[in-house]
Parts: sequence; C-alpha cells; structure tokens
Amino acid sequence: MSLDLRYGEVEEQLRASVRALLADHCAPAAVLAGLERSGAPDPRLWRLLAADLGLSGLAVPESLGGAGAGACELAVVLEELGRAAAPVPFLGTAGLAVAALTTCAEVPEAAELLARIAGGAVVALAVPFSTAPGSGLTATVAATGNVLAGPVTSVADALGADVLLVPAATGLQSGLYAVDAAAAGVRRTAVVSLDQTRPLCDLTLSAVPARPLALGATAARAVEAALVTGAALLASEQLGTAQWCLDATVEHLRTRRQFGRVVGSYQAIKHRLADLWVELAQGRAVARYAAACAAANDPDAPVAAALAQAHCSPLAVRAAEECVQLHGGIGFTWEHPAHVHLKRARSAALALGGAGRHRARLAELVDLPPS
Repeated sequence: MSLDLRYGEVEEQLRASVRALLADHCAPAAVLAGLERSGAPDPRLWRLLAADLGLSGLAVPESLGGAGAGACELAVVLEELGRAAAPVPFLGTAGLAVAALTTCAEVPEAAELLARIAGGAVVALAVPFSTAPGSGLTATVAATGNVLAGPVTSVADALGADVLLVPAATGLQSGLYAVDAAAAGVRRTAVVSLDQTRPLCDLTLSAVPARPLALGATAARAVEAALVTGAALLASEQLGTAQWCLDATVEHLRTRRQFGRVVGSYQAIKHRLADLWVELAQGRAVARYAAACAAANDPDAPVAAALAQAHCSPLAVRAAEECVQLHGGIGFTWEHPAHVHLKRARSAALALGGAGRHRARLAELVDLPPS
C-alpha cells in the first residue's frame, strides 16, 4: 500500500488551530504554574480542546458525533501537545480508548461511549501504562457475571476519567468492560509520577457493576488495537517534545554569550545540534509512517509502531537532556520549563513498552533471528 507521509493542508490548518489555542492557554509559564498549584491535568484546557475545537472526537465516526478523522490527524494534535507538554488526557481518550471502542463499535454500549467521547467525556483504558503491544490480554481483574473485582496498577489518564475500559478475566476467556469511574467500589489512588503532566493512579475495583463491550478474541483485538495505535501516536507526541527542546535550545544559544562569543557559534555545539536535527528528521518520518499505517489499518501497523517507538522514544530523551545541558545553569532550575519536557520524555520512554521492548518486538515481527 502506498502511503503519503506529507502533511496535508487540512492537517496544517489543524496544527495552526491547536498551536494558537495552546499559545493562549498552555504557555510554558502556565504549565509550570499549574504544576505548582495542583500537579494534575487541567480540566479547563481539556474543555477548550474537547468542546471548542472538538478534538476529543477527532477519530470518532461522524455518525456518532465525531469528526471522522484518523490517526494522521491525531498525530498532528499530539505533536503540538508534546511541544507544549500539555496536561490533558488526549492520548488516553482520543487515542487508546477510541481505538479500542472502534473495534467493537457495533455493540450499542461501545457506540454510546464513542458518542460521549465526542462530547468531551474522558475515557481511560485500565491497563498499566507500561503495557506493550503484543503482550496479550492479561487481566488482573476478575469478572463474575457483570461484576468486576481486582486491582490495576499505574493507569494513565484515569484520575479524572468518567469511564474506565477494564479488561477482565471471566472463566476461561477474557472480556473488555465499561465501568463508571464514579461508581461505588471504584477506588483511585494517585501514585507518585515522574511526569506530573500525565499522572498515574492505581485502581481497585470491589464488586463494581460493569457493561460488557467485547469477549474473547474480540476483546483481545480491541486491546491490541488500542496499544498499537497508542504506541504509534505516542511517537508523534515524543516528536513534538523533541522539536520543542531543539527549538528552545537553538533560540537560547543564538543569544547567550560566554567568553565574548555567542555560545551557538562554537563548532562543537553546532555539531551536537546538527546531529539532533538529523535524528529528529528521521523521527518525523517513522512517526508519520506509523500514524499513516494506523489510519489505513495497514497490516504493517504493528511493525511501524514498533519502529517509531524504537526511534522516537530515545530521541525525545536525548533532545530533552541536550536542552537541559545546553541551557547551562538556568536549564537545571524549576523556573525553566526544560525539566518538564525532560520528565515527559523520560516517563514516555517507559510507556507502552519502551524502546528496548519495541526493538525486540520489531525483531519478532520481521522474523529476525535472535543474536
């Protein structure tokens, strides 16, 4: 299948709209101030993105109130959210949850949840955030009838969620269930997260009523689709993080002077930035390819997602580390936003499998023999 990796006119218009909104409501100073106040996602910013721009339902079918777009458009939004380190549950809701629900959209309950997401509801997939594609549907929650009980650790975007999508084991098979996050018996315990803009929480379900969305192989496909799509989209967010770090560093080195010279004029500094730019250009190619494969339901989507994560995950970390170091003393302070992007990059490097797991997965997918 031939895939066009270029940004289209509609995508560039979408980028401009998202960037303008984030410039007004999610500037670096605002992110830092929000972390000092609460260290939690910003519900006001989510309402602006979800309601004013309609981004929560970007990939929801038009028949259910969404925009009917695909992973390529989601990826553009996530590039901008990564640039801003925006504290919103977009990846978990518009990415993972929508991908899982779309797989079983013929079920009325799933279609209803997709419509709610288009209206701005926050829906979280209740799996550990470190879960990699290809892990299989391993459930720590037990289902007795339509009642769930059990723990799930380190779930992203669940603290402020309205609905939880919970994989649960029932007899000899597993299923995917929808749980009202405010229901009696649902306990959400915040855990200390490196990335305060995407906090994690532990879930404990005690005799919680649930609605079945899919069982057996269909449930496994739904969760796998969510993880593959999430890994592909996370690469675009990491790309945005790396781009901000490079841009901010170049801007700083253009004006910072030491020993009577602009710091950016030193050859060693130029080489470090040039190497980073080349890696970022490569990262854009693999991230766009992963998003295009996910949008087209291409059979190579798992390969593309693994490749994108194997490259973009360490890229974001390296870009953030260079940003901190090349800013000098100010880069190590709480007043500068460099540490926010470093924490986002480090945390994302552990999410949905991590680069090492994706390299191993990539070898499996393309039949490379173990060394």
